Amino acid sequence: MEQPKPNWKEYVEQTAKLMNLDHTGEYLPEVTNNFVAIANIASLVMEFELPEDTEIAPIFEP
Repeated sequence: MEQPKPNWKEYVEQTAKLMNLDHTGEYLPEVTNNFVAIANIASLVMEFELPEDTEIAPIFEP
């Protein structure tokens, strides 16, 4: 079953209220677009399946 897509505009507005930010009107379209882009990128990462026996590296070594 597919999860419903979030309403990012509503999320940004509600979060701005919680954080007492009053500049939402001016920046709302840009912030909302950024959340949509972040969600699209995150979905690609979350769709990548890892094997069950994958272990976390203790130290990152490029």
